Amino acid sequence: MSVAVLQNLFPYILGLFTLGALGSLLFWSEDEAAHAWSSLFSTVGSFAGLVFSVVMLIQDTVFNFSVRSSFPALEFSFTLDHLSVFFVCIISLVALAASVYGFGYTRQYFGKYNIGTLGFFYNMFILGMLLVVTASNAIFFLIAWEIMSVASYFLVVYERHEQMNIKAGTLYFVMTHIGTAFITLAFLLMLKATGSFNFETIKLSLASAPLWIQNTIFVLALIGFGTKTGIIPLHIWLPSAHPAAPSHVSALMSGVMIKTGIYMFIRIFFDLLGPAQLWWGLMILLLGAISALLGVLYALSEHDLKRLLAYHSIENIGIILLGLGSSLVFLSLEMKTLALIGLIAALFHTLNHAVFKSLLFLGAGSVIHEMHTRNIEKYGGLIKYMPHTAFLFLVGAMAISALPPLNGFASEWLTFQALFSGAQNLGPVMGIMFVLAIGALAFTSGLAAACFVKAFGITFLARARSTEVTHVHESSVSLLLGMYFLASLTLIFGIFAGKVTTVLSSLVQRLQQVGYATADAVNTLPATSAVQLSNNTAGISLGVVFLCLFAVIVVLGILVGLATQNRTLRRDRTWDCGTELEPRMEITATGFSRSLIVIFKGLLRPTRQTHIEYHDAELRYFPKTSRIHLELRDLYQDYFYTPIQTGITRLSNMLKRIQTGNVNLYIVYMLMTLITLLVILAH
Repeated sequence: MSVAVLQNLFPYILGLFTLGALGSLLFWSEDEAAHAWSSLFSTVGSFAGLVFSVVMLIQDTVFNFSVRSSFPALEFSFTLDHLSVFFVCIISLVALAASVYGFGYTRQYFGKYNIGTLGFFYNMFILGMLLVVTASNAIFFLIAWEIMSVASYFLVVYERHEQMNIKAGTLYFVMTHIGTAFITLAFLLMLKATGSFNFETIKLSLASAPLWIQNTIFVLALIGFGTKTGIIPLHIWLPSAHPAAPSHVSALMSGVMIKTGIYMFIRIFFDLLGPAQLWWGLMILLLGAISALLGVLYALSEHDLKRLLAYHSIENIGIILLGLGSSLVFLSLEMKTLALIGLIAALFHTLNHAVFKSLLFLGAGSVIHEMHTRNIEKYGGLIKYMPHTAFLFLVGAMAISALPPLNGFASEWLTFQALFSGAQNLGPVMGIMFVLAIGALAFTSGLAAACFVKAFGITFLARARSTEVTHVHESSVSLLLGMYFLASLTLIFGIFAGKVTTVLSSLVQRLQQVGYATADAVNTLPATSAVQLSNNTAGISLGVVFLCLFAVIVVLGILVGLATQNRTLRRDRTWDCGTELEPRMEITATGFSRSLIVIFKGLLRPTRQTHIEYHDAELRYFPKTSRIHLELRDLYQDYFYTPIQTGITRLSNMLKRIQTGNVNLYIVYMLMTLITLLVILAH
């Protein structure tokens, strides 16, 4: 396609979501019509956005355009460069799967909640995310950011009959606007330094701004966009808000919405600000390690399936930050080849996490839709009744656990190699920082695998733990279609990881701070491997890994078939020690994760409640029942948010003393303020 055709196509894509939103409101009282209209336009718009972005990436096309505004500081300007188009691709990809899935999933709300409202905010949510990653004016960006945030808030509280959803939405609304306040301050500082809200002008002028302004912008952006991404300790809204939304919305929020913060990290730190400072990279590296490790530890303790997945989003944001942090460190030391690899690792994991986390949320939504509870202790044996859903959830679990040849392994491997390069090529002090980051990532990978052994095993394997399990049915066709689409991508992006990294290497070189790296840097990422560093310390071909695994499976299948072809199969009861097999004999989610929680009790500070009932007081060694309940203290609430709340309350109590209700005293306040201002202006 020509540039002119592509430039004219993008407004039509935005128009599809706008029509989908407005049309849903027109069919306010007709659930079926509103549902069909919303699903049609969100699906077509997402598909068009996916095709549009893929064509632009293949053709290596970029363009800018703007629409005039009657407000002097506001300009509806769009930039579709390589970075923006990459995120448009991610948003469209996940939105397509979620929209197809939602066609069947949303029907459960018919007659309970207004479907027109859901369709309106769902389409506006996708539209807002697309505007966020393409806006090139700060004021227009803030408008788009607000559209995305407000639409997602109403989706979080959509099931308003549940009081916990309202609380989750309120917390999300407060935290996201605290983040917006910091973002606004960062843009105002950019205006002070450059005299413009236009990102292109800022890009050309901000490098010459005083260092203190650049450092302040970095801190403000880190807090503002870090709140949206869920960096610890700014994450407290995420484990509550993501599970509260409908599952296909949860997939969008966890898969792509939190990545808009990652997009702005890259846009500001690598494209707008001046040369990277060493402490920027170290700060992000530290936050990434903490978020990854604590995110997976808290996920291990969760029995709510969607909260478990939400905590894993925090973990994977931490992994992305490890790549970004290492890249900034390398940039500050003028090691652009290694900076290139760290940034590619971050972008690759951004793409991969969007795919497998959305798949897992959709799989969890299918289970919850049938079981009507999020407590995995009530599941068990679902693989017999939902075999397709079980298989697809297993694919997502393997991908997030970084098992080859799926996509999660490829991007984590690349992140490991970036960190190993830092440990190898930097001095002893910096090397220790990278070694600690490597340890955190290694711990995280192992604990993530353990967590999803628990999630999949307790949910789908063994015997049913409740009578509701026997009444469930396999997911409908639209639900399975959306999940199969994402599951296939986990394999495609894994096998062809080298192709993806080649595209990403071309993408990141356009960023101002990375610049056009040497030809050797591009050659270090050949299409046949997931990563090959410039010093040849590591390389892997996931295509070969896949072929080897496939060959092993085929050979083992043939050997087992030959060995058992003359044997007869006999089915019998499992030996039960003379008692009936009951669900209480199975290992629980608490029992599975208890040992790991105890190992990290210094960090998690678990509380334990034990209740034992005896047959007889004299037979105290033969208990009738024994129950152990583990809970984790909210350390962020205890040591971060509670002290802040206490301090604000005390300050408010002090300040309210001046509010006496005496008009004469208020006049004195005004007079003192006026005199102070006159003195300041006089100097």
